[in-house]
Amino acid sequence: MLQKLIYSVFIYFFCWNLSFAQEKYEDIIKPKDSTKYISYEKIDPLSPARAAFYSAVLPGLGQAYNKKYWKIPLVYGAIGTSMYFYLDNRNEYERYQTAYKLRISGRPDEFNGEDGNPNISDEGLIRAQKILKKNRDLSLFLTIGLYALNIIEANVDAHLDDKAFNTNLSFKPILYINPIDNKTIAGFNLKFDF
Repeated sequence: MLQKLIYSVFIYFFCWNLSFAQEKYEDIIKPKDSTKYISYEKIDPLSPARAAFYSAVLPGLGQAYNKKYWKIPLVYGAIGTSMYFYLDNRNEYERYQTAYKLRISGRPDEFNGEDGNPNISDEGLIRAQKILKKNRDLSLFLTIGLYALNIIEANVDAHLDDKAFNTNLSFKPILYINPIDNKTIAGFNLKFDF
């Protein structure tokens, strides 16, 4: 039953795609008015470099240059989140480091408990410093990586401008028979003419 449903869906899409083939070939190739030509906007070859430079100066500015405004909150959300974790881990690391230095010098720290029993042992303070330093460094590398990804994304998006592509792109489902076992195989055909 499921196999019949799948075949029906593929046949529907296959027939739907063929229904657009009813136009005359001459109408597609020749413009209706031979004096009018299709005008394409001139593509600026420095556009990708400019978008990357803008993103390097201010994250999100390259996305605005590419007119992809919906990406700007994603850029600031990603960089801002990783920056928040960097700052939080740095502050916590400095807090535990200060407490450990005070404890070594014999002065009271914020983790001293009542009756001389500390809430966190000396080994606990050392372990916390190691973990927080590792998390701080990881957050810093993640922030730098997301900043670089912002620049790369703006550059690639400027390269992949919609006007740079040819419109001779087609995608349609196909059915064919496998010559070895005579079974019908469903698939997709992607054609890109350049």
